[in-house]
Amino acid sequence: MKYLVEIEPAIPGYGEKPSVGPTYRNVFAKDAFPAEPEGVNSCWDFFRLAVEKYPNNKMLGRRPIIDGKAGDYTWLTYKEAYDTAIKIGTSIRSKGIGKGEKCGIYGANSPEWIMTMEACNAHGIYCVPLYDSLGANAIEFIINHAELQVVFAEEKKVFQVIKTIPQTSEYLKTIVSFGKVTEDQREEVEKHGLSIYSWDEFLILGDGHNYKLPEVQKSDLCTIMYTSGTTGDPKGVMLSNESLICMISGMDSVLQIVNQELTDKDVYLSYLPLAHAFDRIFEEWFISRGAAIGFWRGDVKLLVEDLGALKPTIFCAVPRVLDRIYSGLKAKISSGGLLKKTLFNFSLNHKLGSMRKGVGQEKAAPFFDKLVFNKVKEGLGGNVRFIVSGAAPLAKHVEEFLRVVSCSFVVQGYGLTETCAGSFISLPNEMGMLGTVGPPVQNIEVRLESVPEMEYDALGDTPRGEICIRGKTLFSGYYKREDLVKEVMIDGWFHTGDIGEWQPDGSLKVIDRKKNIFKLSQGEYVAVENLENVYGLVPDLDMIWVYGNSFESCLVAVVNPNEQALKRWAGNNGIDGEDFAALCANPKAKEYILGELTRLAKEKKLKGYEFIKAVHLEPVPFDIERDLLTPTYKKKRPQMLKYYQTVIDDLYKSTK
Repeated sequence: MKYLVEIEPAIPGYGEKPSVGPTYRNVFAKDAFPAEPEGVNSCWDFFRLAVEKYPNNKMLGRRPIIDGKAGDYTWLTYKEAYDTAIKIGTSIRSKGIGKGEKCGIYGANSPEWIMTMEACNAHGIYCVPLYDSLGANAIEFIINHAELQVVFAEEKKVFQVIKTIPQTSEYLKTIVSFGKVTEDQREEVEKHGLSIYSWDEFLILGDGHNYKLPEVQKSDLCTIMYTSGTTGDPKGVMLSNESLICMISGMDSVLQIVNQELTDKDVYLSYLPLAHAFDRIFEEWFISRGAAIGFWRGDVKLLVEDLGALKPTIFCAVPRVLDRIYSGLKAKISSGGLLKKTLFNFSLNHKLGSMRKGVGQEKAAPFFDKLVFNKVKEGLGGNVRFIVSGAAPLAKHVEEFLRVVSCSFVVQGYGLTETCAGSFISLPNEMGMLGTVGPPVQNIEVRLESVPEMEYDALGDTPRGEICIRGKTLFSGYYKREDLVKEVMIDGWFHTGDIGEWQPDGSLKVIDRKKNIFKLSQGEYVAVENLENVYGLVPDLDMIWVYGNSFESCLVAVVNPNEQALKRWAGNNGIDGEDFAALCANPKAKEYILGELTRLAKEKKLKGYEFIKAVHLEPVPFDIERDLLTPTYKKKRPQMLKYYQTVIDDLYKSTK
């Protein structure tokens, strides 16, 4: 276990308690965790110190729309953003909201979002992000559950906040638009006895007031982040100042392994939701170093264009974004001439071979980087040196491809809101870590706990079990749901619900979800998430949902095929002129995809009952809008079943 230090021995199971594996810490942590900076009790202190050191650095940028076209990024400096945050904090305080109370923020990432967040940090007010993709009525639920007195909202989201009135008016008293307010909105709000302000109006509301910033402790809460989960109401995860400080303080470790560091010259593209810990931690980290944050325009189709304009140095992404980049690049390569295609593939294999021998990506093939792969780098803006994937598993073949062609360090991480985001991260030049989330970060301790009913043994030759974490980055509880805390916090360990498998080098592979297990009619248990990870290796698929139940003896699946790949197959097999939807309905296409799934199942030596017996090709990608995915792109299985019930029934009829 090259990258792990054992600090506590394994504990055999007894009675109803399952066995647990040894407790490990990252080898680089040695006998201590990374030191937290002196004089920093909250993220506000990170910001304040950055302002003192880099007052004129670019901090927050956006692209103005001029005559229907996006212009160059325009910027607020650290000092300008600080002054605005002070004004916002004063105005919030003038409404009678102080330390220990809560403020909602709703909408796409923007400079106003960050400045409002920093105003909350300054006054010890708990920032509560609102996120409509958490499900129907989530906004109303969170306002009432968190007892929010004030909500800041993106201009186009204001009407959705107003829609919650009067159901939320027991608590909600003030709405602030990040833009303007219409007269109709003002009349609607005021007739219920609430106040509403445009951004400019609210900035001057506190004029003439002078509030001393309260003393904030590390143990104080910083934010309540509501997580989606896959069933039930959202849960309010309480994160303390100490959790965030500890996580941010340990962020440099991966960069240091490849002699890199985050500086005030770095640039970050903000597009992943600030309502998630993944993006929030990265933006707070950039702020702590005086670095620049530019915001996207809110359209995934324009993301590459925004990348080109901003030229970020570190690019965070979820697998779905990286899958699109991968598919786009593969399509370009396939449509190129024979000479270009041959040169690209030769360069790819040459560099990949060097990297597999242990040569770092930056030295593996400098000639081909300049001749071939630099075009890929330019497509990401030209300055990206690190790509970080999180929120869901990244397919191994996509990760390997991007490690070679992006001319960047590509890493994959794992964490939950409850662990303040990143708990594991792979190492950039370790090709053996492909398909894993790497070793644990330096500020936590980890062990696996056996799950006998799923035949996962933490003490086996290949240790497998539920991932359990402890450390200062852990959450402080679920807001108003102590009953749920007792389910996941046992003897000081947070039980993630995810199943991990230790690799010989000390990296971790996430292979399953504890709750995603069902029994087929013949009594066999199926760990469905692990199966989906295996079947996801079929290159012609974008996403797959595998289904089975205790009344049926076999598995069926709904698949999102890759459009370019399926059309290419159709062209090669004399099926021309059909659009994508018609092609998905073509029996020959279904037969082809089912054949590919069966071929892979045999190759991976899956058990007979783990083979998929019927498949439906779905041309419309699984999405958040239909409530099929969580905001972090995990499948909502009960909702998937409800949506595709008729399809599932037909698939089972076809197997009989």
